[in-house]
Amino acid sequence: MNLNKAFVLGNVTKDPEVRAMPSGQQVVNFSIATNRFYTDQAGQKKQDAEFHNIVAFGKLADTISKYVNKGSLILIEGRIKTRNWDNSAGVKQYKTEIIAENLQLGPRMQGGTSTGGQYQKPYQAPARNAATTVKSEEIPIIEENTPVNFASEDPKSFTNEERSDEIDVKDIPF
Repeated sequence: MNLNKAFVLGNVTKDPEVRAMPSGQQVVNFSIATNRFYTDQAGQKKQDAEFHNIVAFGKLADTISKYVNKGSLILIEGRIKTRNWDNSAGVKQYKTEIIAENLQLGPRMQGGTSTGGQYQKPYQAPARNAATTVKSEEIPIIEENTPVNFASEDPKSFTNEERSDEIDVKDIPF
């Protein structure tokens, strides 16, 4: 069995280019920059940037053209494809791309672009009112490294209602 899968999380380097194929299907091209931080042998902190060419078709291309722009944080899941062609001088050229199959959008930028804009805070659920708040004494607290013995509970101490939720071995058909 073979697997060709790529996951890339990074920032879009320029606004996506939208085109249409002769069939009318939409195609979009853009690139993503990813950063790698490391410390070299001399103890200096270094950063490498890698640029990935992304291609998306159909509905995914339409979504990208509407919601993705330069500076957007995006996660792309896809497959790697290398194209080749002969240029005008007769020299063979190669281009490796990621054909997008899924995407996840990061937080939206305020102000539209990465220059001067700030990330919006992630969505937070509204605070619950006092009637729906769980009381702290209802939540068991188990300390780390404290042994828990679930077998210490006596099954005979359960009420009939609690026992009805249990599975009886005789009821299993096999």
